[in-house]
Amino acid sequence: MMPEKVANTPFVIAHRGASAYLPEHTLASKALAYGMGADYLEQDVIASRDGELLVLHDLSLDAVSDVATKFEGRQREDGHFYCIDFDLDEIRTLEFGERTILTNGQLNYPNRFPRDAGSFPVVTLREELRFLKGLNHATGRCTGIFTEIKAPAWHREQGIELSELILATLNEFGYPDKDVPVLLACFDAEELRKIRQQAGPGLKIIQLLSRKAVVDTHVLSDTAAYADGIGPSIDLIYQGKNNTGQPILTDLVKQAQDLGLAVCPYTFRADDLPVGIESFEALLDLFVIQLGVDGVITDFTDRVVAFRNR
Repeated sequence: MMPEKVANTPFVIAHRGASAYLPEHTLASKALAYGMGADYLEQDVIASRDGELLVLHDLSLDAVSDVATKFEGRQREDGHFYCIDFDLDEIRTLEFGERTILTNGQLNYPNRFPRDAGSFPVVTLREELRFLKGLNHATGRCTGIFTEIKAPAWHREQGIELSELILATLNEFGYPDKDVPVLLACFDAEELRKIRQQAGPGLKIIQLLSRKAVVDTHVLSDTAAYADGIGPSIDLIYQGKNNTGQPILTDLVKQAQDLGLAVCPYTFRADDLPVGIESFEALLDLFVIQLGVDGVITDFTDRVVAFRNR
């Protein structure tokens, strides 16, 4: 089910949890986002060598864990330590923390949770779904899941049918659920077309669009045949300001909504504003009030919920 859109009240998708405040994709980050009022918690899902599904954004473990220290020599020729080259038991020995820049070891966002303030264990998809079900049971809420299939074609080349494993796990936990909203997302259009054919209309699908995507009326019409919404990069909608200080906007939001597609742009960050935007609230005003997007994917759940509630 997709939440009904009320004017200027988009649903809020917690991007990797409350990742502005706690390390991404940790249960602590998800719990904080839940408490802040997120409508959805996001799970990026990749696979380990033994076919376990892990909630991690990158195919490699380098930027968010101490894998290089604990498993020296296990990297591939490109220098990266890929999750799919390790069994779950090995990955459970790692300590996960705030994302770092590989070239210098500094935090991507220096004012976020310090690496020396604590480490966290890896989370499997089953563990997160069980955790969320517990939170919904305890609170009486129906916070949903926004599950992204990461690089399914790449996983297939490694011998893992990622989408099949994810769909089987969702089914194991009773998803799609008539009471709890579920959105399944991916950048791979062909993968989503196959999933639509297999799963039928009951599963809500979001086609993610990178900042480099070429999106026109034909592409959107094709997308509307298998998807319920799009998740475009902010850059596909806002393209700076002109010489009079007015925002340069594409008509992507209106075109998509006219085709019945919900629009959920990413990623809204108060500490990484687009060029020409003076404040986080100004960014939200542009997308929520002026453009009327249906959902907001954000690291700052609390600030988006507060803006929406105002």
